[in-house]
Amino acid sequence: MATSTSSKAKAVPAAGSASELVILTGLSGAGKGIMLRVLEDLGYYAIDNLPMELMPKLAELIKAPGGIARMALVVDIREGAALEIFPRVYRALARSMPTRLVFLEADDAVLVRRFSETRRPHPLGTESTVAASVKNERRRLEPIRKLATATVDTSRFNVHELREHIHTMFTGGGAKSKIRVYINSFGFRHGVPSDSDLVFDVRFLPNPNYIPAFKQLTGRHPSVARYIRTFPQTREFIDRISELLIYLLPHYIGEGKTYLTISFGCTGGHHRSVLIADEIRKRIANAGFRATCAHRDIARPV
Repeated sequence: MATSTSSKAKAVPAAGSASELVILTGLSGAGKGIMLRVLEDLGYYAIDNLPMELMPKLAELIKAPGGIARMALVVDIREGAALEIFPRVYRALARSMPTRLVFLEADDAVLVRRFSETRRPHPLGTESTVAASVKNERRRLEPIRKLATATVDTSRFNVHELREHIHTMFTGGGAKSKIRVYINSFGFRHGVPSDSDLVFDVRFLPNPNYIPAFKQLTGRHPSVARYIRTFPQTREFIDRISELLIYLLPHYIGEGKTYLTISFGCTGGHHRSVLIADEIRKRIANAGFRATCAHRDIARPV
């Protein structure tokens, strides 16, 4: 499944602007409740789990003089069989007033883990496994997903990052704030990270692993970092890749991408890839982009 955020429409107007109805939908566990609370903080009248037959009535409240200017409501699998009429209701609303449909989703494995962590049952019940319920829900919501003016995949967001992303999505902000860059180091012997958008192989750099004093250390140790930096190809690689990424990021933003995962790999994921990932993160952050770094295999045995 694609792990990107896409939008078919411009950002929702900021607080205090013209009337609007925002409908939040999507998979259970994808973060609809978090998104609804963010919109409530931004001044939207927030309603969760509204019965389908009341939606036209609420629209009248928004259109009425002196009524509720902006409203956000959640419509999801809890509607049951009534969900089948949602496409018709939504199209009618969209013809009569400014309406936005935002669909939240996440990878199946992520959703299953979230339900396990919260110990809450899936809305479709306990007769099936959570994994089966997630697949069933995804299938039933697919016709609604196709109508969405914006889709948000929350797989890689923690709670704080999701709130920040939603806030930026609905209030605007500088272009550089609209993309989050995740930088990883890894070892090829343990496999390439499956969520990588870009992968760079740094095994061409001299390997500190063959120096006994460095073998049990990592690329974050000052002596190891200093050793790797002594080679001109290291410095040139960092310069060239940083320039390339800083050039590419605005173009990714222009295409609606809101996060990018860049992975740097060496043999074991302890030395070269760690140093390179840290250095690239610093360069990207210094250029004004939001960048975080993680080292997947740094704690594995050498």
